[in-house]
Amino acid sequence: MSMSPGWYLRRLSRMGPREIGGRAGDAVRRRRWRSARPRCPEVTDALFSAVLPAGTIAAVPPDAAKRLIAEADRLLAGHAEYFGVVRDDLADPDWWRDPKTGRRAPWGYAFDVPYRNEDAVGDIKQIWEPSRHQYLTVLAAAYAITGDDRYAERVAAHLRSWWKANPPLRGVHWISGIELGIRLLSWVWIRRLLDGWPGVAGLFEGNPVALNQIWHHQRWLAAFPSRGSSANNHVIAETAGQFAAACAFGWFPASARWRADALRSLDQQLRSNTFPSGLNRELATEYHGLVLELGLAALAEADAADVPVPASLRLVLLRMTDALAAVVDNRLRPPRQGDADDGHGLVVDGAGTDRWASLLATGDAVFGRLGWWPTVTGTDVRTTLLAALVRPYAKDGAVARPPGRPAHFADAGMTILRGPGEIWCRCDGGPHGFLSIAAHAHADALSVEVRHDGVDVLADPGTYCYHGQPEWRRYFRSTLGHNTLEWDGGDQSVSGGPFLWTRHARSRVLVADPSDEGVARWCAEHDGYQPSVHRRRVELIAATRELRVVDEVRPGDHRPVRLAFHLGPEVTADLVEHRAVLTWSRDGEDRSAVLDLPGELSWRAHRGESDPPLGWYSPGFGRKEPATTLVGSGFADGMEEFTTVLRFHD
Repeated sequence: MSMSPGWYLRRLSRMGPREIGGRAGDAVRRRRWRSARPRCPEVTDALFSAVLPAGTIAAVPPDAAKRLIAEADRLLAGHAEYFGVVRDDLADPDWWRDPKTGRRAPWGYAFDVPYRNEDAVGDIKQIWEPSRHQYLTVLAAAYAITGDDRYAERVAAHLRSWWKANPPLRGVHWISGIELGIRLLSWVWIRRLLDGWPGVAGLFEGNPVALNQIWHHQRWLAAFPSRGSSANNHVIAETAGQFAAACAFGWFPASARWRADALRSLDQQLRSNTFPSGLNRELATEYHGLVLELGLAALAEADAADVPVPASLRLVLLRMTDALAAVVDNRLRPPRQGDADDGHGLVVDGAGTDRWASLLATGDAVFGRLGWWPTVTGTDVRTTLLAALVRPYAKDGAVARPPGRPAHFADAGMTILRGPGEIWCRCDGGPHGFLSIAAHAHADALSVEVRHDGVDVLADPGTYCYHGQPEWRRYFRSTLGHNTLEWDGGDQSVSGGPFLWTRHARSRVLVADPSDEGVARWCAEHDGYQPSVHRRRVELIAATRELRVVDEVRPGDHRPVRLAFHLGPEVTADLVEHRAVLTWSRDGEDRSAVLDLPGELSWRAHRGESDPPLGWYSPGFGRKEPATTLVGSGFADGMEEFTTVLRFHD
């Protein structure tokens, strides 16, 4: 996908004067850097001192170590999977080739590479992901646990290969700051985990090529920060990587300045990207996880290097951790809200490790769990490593933490209703997204997401893709692609491109009473269908295990409406007229529910349709599978209420 002139105009319209000035300066700098080839300052007597404390590796839980080593052995054999594409070429990777399309990114000055154009470059995510070098942190961790030189030697060979193939400012891997930031963080951990390997100093601090790469990465990040309307999770990754490298690899004349500037920016941007309640302002749950991982990793580097950090930085990470503990369901699954691209900050675990359980375990080790937190039973490697570096949070009562499990986050517009039998329901009445472009938002105002014992019953379908497949990108972001009401054939918010919204629906919560043990209630409305207003009421009735959803649009003339309910992939539906019997299984037990749909609409079941897309569920980025979507179509004139009742059976 290449961007049209109209897209550039729409994108420009979402910027303020300061951002425009900053981007103009970036453009001048890019032109100047095309011919400027600065050399890395000479480094002598460089030492790496940010090592793990003695006994850390021995404290890694055995089952977590076993999973990690199994993953490392698969990587040694050259096997990996990225975004649904299985690869067997990682023994000797081509750093510029996209295995999905078979295309190879062109060589040249980095800022000339048309990375958004899949016809010219291939799927950019497939090319970028291995070069975050997070699979190398897995191999390095396997070396740290086993002492097996094979893992260290593979890491060294791949780093030398990558550095040779990707000289500074040449090619596709020098375009995006988030990639440079995460790569730097990976290099810091690779150096730390390989500390016992005899060749590690010659690979890093004694290697002019490595020093040149580390210096140029930091110089790039200092020059081209994500600005203004783009200062979302990208800027967190940039500053976290810059700060980590400036702490652990503080060997250059500019290191102290880079470290101070990155810490100042990281503190500011973490606060800017996070609601006071602790939820991420992008309202995209996976980015909450990514930002929290990056923040904890940066905090570990600060404490390892004895660099004081502002109290506000630790406080934001504490609130993010408490918020995550509050919103997960009984199986520790968080909401599936907004965009998700499977991005991680630090990877040192094998397949089968629960990301969210790992984050909560780290939060427990660093901040201390509260009594209402859910129990974490799984194990992971990362918690042991981070907790060995991060100083325990002072538990002196000076910082107020929630005395009970929060269920309504007013600033984020998120409300969690919980009922008997592990019924979990997320109601969305929050802002459309973050900043003027709301890059990772979906047109999902007033949508609900319902689970029973961790199984998606009424599901958020997910994300699936970013670039290269515009019709699928539109569908997974659309109003019809969520459990809410579409009015007059349009989305609630207006899209101007794959990461750009030019008009944002405004929502407000009218009632949020999730704590009533008899009937939990929620009501909200949005103005995306101006001059009409869509209002939705939700009640979760404990005695009957019943969820009641009532929709109305007022005022309104005679317009077409579509009401969609997306079922999870494990749920089958038998639809007769306006009643659907839902069945699924959990841990070998059959479960069921009845969904009574508004009789004023004509209902059809859709599954796995492609023209146009309808009836899909994306379990992860780059992957989709057929799932049943029930769509009711008809007309409304502003007088009707559409009532839906979901009744769970014992």
